[in-house]
Amino acid sequence: MYIILVYDISTDGNGAKVLRNVFKICKRYLTNVQKSVFEGEITPPLLEQLRLELKQFIRPEMDSVVVFSSRQEKWLEKSFWGMEDEKTSNFF
Repeated sequence: MYIILVYDISTDGNGAKVLRNVFKICKRYLTNVQKSVFEGEITPPLLEQLRLELKQFIRPEMDSVVVFSSRQEKWLEKSFWGMEDEKTSNFF
């Protein structure tokens, strides 16, 4: 499956630490395309593993993670408005 993962981490309290951990975990599974946006192919078991790892750090009352999923990347249409980032060039 192909996913786009977007997160929003509050910087209150120990938010900076949470932000670093969430970024590092996501980077192991997906490609970082913007500050808090990741995308890539992932199997359902790996997606569940990613979810469980993130669950250790996400504070439900302050933070959020949104996952958009598709069967394959070819079903997504992507366009850039502004500067095109080379990190996503392998996804066309």
